[in-house]
Amino acid sequence: MENQNTPPAFPPSPSSFFERLANSVILKLGIILFLVLLLLIPMESVKDLIRERKNRDQAVSNEIASKWGNTQVVSGPIIGIPYTYSYNVNTTDEKGEIKAEKHVEKDYVFLVSKTLDVKSTVEPTYLKRGIYQTVVYNATIALRGEFDEIDLAKLDLNPEDLSWENAKVFIGLSDLKGIKAIPKLSMGQDEVEFEVGNADVSLFEQTMVANVDLSDRSTKNEFAINLDIRGSRNLTVFPTSNETSIIVSGIWDNPSFNGGFLPEDRTISEQDFTAKWRIPSFSRKFPQQWKGARGRMYQITNYEITDVDYPVVAIPEPSVSSSGTNVQLSTEQDMVQVNFLESVNNYQKTTRVAKYGILVVLLTFTSLFFTEVIKKQRVHIVQYVLIGCAMVLFYSLLLALSEHTGFNWGYLIAAIATIMLISSFIFGITKDKKIAFIFSGILSAFYIFIFSLMQLQDYSLIVGTIGVFVILALLMRLSTRVNWYQFEKK
Repeated sequence: MENQNTPPAFPPSPSSFFERLANSVILKLGIILFLVLLLLIPMESVKDLIRERKNRDQAVSNEIASKWGNTQVVSGPIIGIPYTYSYNVNTTDEKGEIKAEKHVEKDYVFLVSKTLDVKSTVEPTYLKRGIYQTVVYNATIALRGEFDEIDLAKLDLNPEDLSWENAKVFIGLSDLKGIKAIPKLSMGQDEVEFEVGNADVSLFEQTMVANVDLSDRSTKNEFAINLDIRGSRNLTVFPTSNETSIIVSGIWDNPSFNGGFLPEDRTISEQDFTAKWRIPSFSRKFPQQWKGARGRMYQITNYEITDVDYPVVAIPEPSVSSSGTNVQLSTEQDMVQVNFLESVNNYQKTTRVAKYGILVVLLTFTSLFFTEVIKKQRVHIVQYVLIGCAMVLFYSLLLALSEHTGFNWGYLIAAIATIMLISSFIFGITKDKKIAFIFSGILSAFYIFIFSLMQLQDYSLIVGTIGVFVILALLMRLSTRVNWYQFEKK
């Protein structure tokens, strides 16, 4: 017999709007996307930290170079012969009469060599200060060639006006602090030491001069110059001859050939390299001989190596010598340059990894969201925030470790630490080892994929695009296993 005092059962009360809103999958998905955008702020802070450490590394590198020897530009040789010329200037005296005053001035006539053979042996090495380092080198450079006869008729000069016994030979070196031994000029039967030039003639950044006696009034002669120098980061040769041959060899596995000329022949192995150039004078921006125009023949527009693929170089305006010949300033595009790059640039690689940071966070949150939906394991939005913070911290950890252990080891340690941290956190949330192992595999695949892109240079774009396409295809395939309408019914 039924109990008459049992109250009747009421149907369950429908969920309120706020309860349904709190349990809405669409709302949570929107919050996750907003969280991804919010994580852009700490990601930018990490990038600023990378730039700050990179600038600090550059500052220390410049300081080391200033004490050892900066980037070196080797120029010349060029013969300079002083001459005198006179001209009249009309002046008016107190009585109003016009008188002609004769003025005598001194100038130089210049002649570049007919041929020039440059042979250089470079020994680069790392010089460290604390955790920072830069590439410096010792180099021996042999300059061999010959001068042809000067043609004074083309310059409208009288041989009698030239001071042949006071002729000079000029060479250039951009940082005289890097000279290890006083260079000497062997010309004919004479051997003369070079001296630091004066302001009278400044053809190069730092001009050295050797006095030669050309009393026989002939410039046709062979010459030999040996340089023993120190420098840093790159070695540049400014070809001034009618025909220049350059050979640079050294013990370095990662040279970069910049400037305006690529080597005709190069051999690069894991230990050393050899590069050869032959440069005619057709693209030269100055004649074989000229008078006047004693100022700088070139202007360095950008010594440093930047991340810009195609730097914009300003072309200086041409000047006119007293002979009426256009003498346009040369730049790096008229030189041969060998850069000694570091085998691994930690800051550049860390910057490239950080560019993929937001993509990894987005893919990780997407994978976690699908895991939550398919396995019916709730993950609170606060836990999403903590996982996102762990992934952002990965880049700071990578930066700190790579400064001490190198990029590869730093990446490996930072990736393992981040994967273990997030996987153990997910196991603590779900209490399911299988889900934790699957998620650690997903994170490992992401970090291996990004590391692989760092090893590729020419193919990183196509491999990265295909990889993201494959990941998107897998997520689309996975989404078909979810009945998204069930959430609307609930």
